[in-house]
Amino acid sequence: QGHLVESGGGSVQAGGSLRLSCTASAFTFKAYTMAWFRQAPGKEIEFAAAINWSGQSTQYVDSVKGRFTISRDNAANTLYLQMNHLKPEDTAVYYCAASEKPAIQTTIRAYPNWGQGTQVTVSP
Repeated sequence: QGHLVESGGGSVQAGGSLRLSCTASAFTFKAYTMAWFRQAPGKEIEFAAAINWSGQSTQYVDSVKGRFTISRDNAANTLYLQMNHLKPEDTAVYYCAASEKPAIQTTIRAYPNWGQGTQVTVSP
């Protein structure tokens, strides 16, 4: 089973930016569909963004479209999430996840490999 480690979380004011990273090890990163999920306080985990193995296909939840960009560097075994124009409602623990399925998936059950999460807090 692979190992995923997120970093880059922190506290920012509304309108600010953060870049999350997820470094993978112990599996063939370039062969996996990757995603970011998030869990806000008191809420269920939700899909945020996903990217296919080549990086040529991406998908976002409507609430982050136009503000977040998911990308990957297969040579560095790293997944990224650039978050701009952050809002208080983006406050959550952000998790990266890996799926062996070649097509983009948006459900939790499609991703058996998860990181430990990184906290993002956006103040008004």
